[in-house]
Amino acid sequence: MAPHKDTFFRSAEMSLTQLYIANEIGREVVSALGELGVMDFRDLNSETTAFQRTFTQEIRRLDNVERQLRYFHAQMDKAAIPMRSIYEFNNTFAAPTASEIDELSERAGSLENRIASLNESYETLKKREVDLTEWRWVLREAGGFFDRARGQTDEIRHSVDDDDAPLLRDVEQPTLSGDAQGEASFSVMNIGFVAGVIPRERMPSFERILWRTLRGNLYMNQSEIPEPIINPETNEEISKNVFVIFAHGKEIIAKIRKISESLGADLYNVDENSELRRDQIHEVNSRLSDLESVLRNTKTTLDAELTAIGRSLAAWMVIVKKEKAVYETMNKLSYDHARKTLIAEAWCPTSGLGLIKSTLQDVNDRAGLSVPTIVNQVRTTKTPPTYVKTNRFTLAFQTIIDAYGTAKYTEVNPGLPTIVTFPFLFAVMFGDFGHGLIMTLAACAMIFFERKLLRSKLDELFSMAFYGRYIMLMMGIFSIYTGLIYCDAFSKELAIFPSMWKWPTDFEVGDSVQATRVEGYTYPFGLDWGWHDTENDLLFSNSYKMKLSILLGWAHMTCSLVLSFVNARHFKKPIDIWANFVPGMIFFQSIFGYLVFAIVYKWTIDWYAIGQAPPGLLNMLIYMFLSPGTIEAPLYRGQGTVQVILILLAVICVPIMLFLKPFYERWEHNRARALGYRGIGESTRVSALDDDDDEEGQTLNGGRDSYGDDDEGVAMITQDIDQGEHEEFEFSEAMIHQVIHTIEFCLNCVSHTASYLRLWALSLAHQQLSIVLWDMTLNTAFSMTGAKGVFATVCLFYLWFTLTVFVLCIMEGTSAMLHSLRLHWVEAMSKHFIGDGIPFQPFSFKILLEEEPIE
Repeated sequence: MAPHKDTFFRSAEMSLTQLYIANEIGREVVSALGELGVMDFRDLNSETTAFQRTFTQEIRRLDNVERQLRYFHAQMDKAAIPMRSIYEFNNTFAAPTASEIDELSERAGSLENRIASLNESYETLKKREVDLTEWRWVLREAGGFFDRARGQTDEIRHSVDDDDAPLLRDVEQPTLSGDAQGEASFSVMNIGFVAGVIPRERMPSFERILWRTLRGNLYMNQSEIPEPIINPETNEEISKNVFVIFAHGKEIIAKIRKISESLGADLYNVDENSELRRDQIHEVNSRLSDLESVLRNTKTTLDAELTAIGRSLAAWMVIVKKEKAVYETMNKLSYDHARKTLIAEAWCPTSGLGLIKSTLQDVNDRAGLSVPTIVNQVRTTKTPPTYVKTNRFTLAFQTIIDAYGTAKYTEVNPGLPTIVTFPFLFAVMFGDFGHGLIMTLAACAMIFFERKLLRSKLDELFSMAFYGRYIMLMMGIFSIYTGLIYCDAFSKELAIFPSMWKWPTDFEVGDSVQATRVEGYTYPFGLDWGWHDTENDLLFSNSYKMKLSILLGWAHMTCSLVLSFVNARHFKKPIDIWANFVPGMIFFQSIFGYLVFAIVYKWTIDWYAIGQAPPGLLNMLIYMFLSPGTIEAPLYRGQGTVQVILILLAVICVPIMLFLKPFYERWEHNRARALGYRGIGESTRVSALDDDDDEEGQTLNGGRDSYGDDDEGVAMITQDIDQGEHEEFEFSEAMIHQVIHTIEFCLNCVSHTASYLRLWALSLAHQQLSIVLWDMTLNTAFSMTGAKGVFATVCLFYLWFTLTVFVLCIMEGTSAMLHSLRLHWVEAMSKHFIGDGIPFQPFSFKILLEEEPIE
């Protein structure tokens, strides 16, 4: 029997398969299955540590190659060299051979050594350049410092002898002339100095520490270096200052050096003699010139190497990532030493077995092996994972459901109705033709430039909007529709058809004007635009939207309850139908279905034409329980009797939901015990490589492949393995579970129905906020005349449009979307969604590269 076609209504039919793969082609087979991306491999070595697995060495080697490639990428980013985009490669990165991987590993190692050597040389030269640059600045500034210091020395020398002199004492000096006298003064007076460079932000702390440590016995000069110094290690710009400190005594000079070095200062040698300083400056300039030439050549060579690497780096990263994933998957496989065979167990869609077989056949043909790769289809009672096949349009809607929980295997997928209900409930709250048009155009633009945006790097907020572009498109289209229903565009009326209300032509200013109905004419579509800007507009629209919210909530929850019936019938659980669905539906319809009937019936009656006041439905519902059968303002004949019957039906359904299912399950359990349990089969593994004459593990089709003959390169056999476990029935647990379910259902019928009033509240808030924005911007501008009015209109239009997009479309749209999400997750899905499924996590290169993109 051919497998059924996979649909979005239910998860795909899954099969547990065993693969028997020859060890020689294990890597090629797993790689080919990774390209398919339809098999969820089970870990058959779960009790084995990561270090004890078969292919740990290969993974460690690939980890090292991946580290080397990341190092290349980091160096390219540091040098601002772009990497060739992954989308510029024409091939699909087919699985390389083992020799090609070895060649890539060796090449990456040699390139790493070369890049590291060039980078180390460049950084060493760069650091030397920084040192020489700082030394040059120290030499330049030192001349002025020495001149000022000598002047200070002369002053102190000719002053009166003072024991508290901060730096110098009166000393006998030899008679010298000119510079010679000043230069000799430092050595004669035993004055030393320290010169260097320190980061500018540390200068205040440096001065404070020196002053407090030496108690002011120093003379200090400093100046700022006008150009920032580049740190060769971090490429950061650092502002630094040059300083020269004069002090008396070797011990004080040694202490200044230690303090300077502890604060990160770089100290340099400066000669006191001016002629020797000029020689030092000349030497430094010459060495800098030579160093710049070497740096330029080194940088050119390094950039050329990185540019050459950048042409292939993205492809290498993809290949290594795929190869590493292959070996990680192979570590999940069991190895049969006797037959030198790899044994794998994996879940896959039943509809994909034919494709898997043909792929394995191709791998066998390329390898030229006579031993076939055998696919053993296992029949088991284990719960399969849930796999819902999606496309670009349905993926975002399915993600909404998966964020709440994974559907049970073959359970009705809530994602299908969500495609319509989610954007529609959003549009009820957001309904505005203009705002919906803006959202639709934005979504269409993202869809039109979809391929280009997929290949570009997006920020976090925009990437979220781009991921949900099809949701945004549906929300925009439905918002346009509800905007037409509300006859609302940017808070202004849409006069598509003539109004059914006519205003009088003769009235005086200040009089209360009342519109009259046009006889024989009804507005054909939606609300009449004549209600806009009237005094009772809010009163009318509030009543309409509030009742409409109840109607939509009732319809949404009723459909969700029907889906619980579909689930119970599919899983062949009639007790769930008679103990949960039927009494639950009767209870819900007896109260809120009746309320919806009353709303619609009240709308169909022209109460003023018959001369009666319309009854209040809220009071009717309240007194329906407080005073059954008592009707103060009748809605229809026999209303009291109908309401009493509905209350009795609702009350009767509660004990049915409470007791029917637990007692039925206990009766069924006792009957099964009286008949005796059937033995549960043990879990066995039958190798498909066993001899054909082996009686155990014979295939259901006599050893013939259900998709082809045995003489082909791939064999498909089927085997029964009962791996289910029997759970002991506990009546108390079943009773507690059912009591909780019943109480939740009854209370939720009230709270969830009231929760749908958010449709009315948010619609009102959005409409009023739009009106306020219009009145405070464009309406104010339109009231002005002349050049002032033109200027105000242009300026306020930009303000209005900006606030409309960011406040009304983005902020209000996000709020409405979250409320619609809550209505689906809580109010609707709680009625039918089981959500205890196991997610299908296939081994797929496509998913792997999407989760860890190559940037």
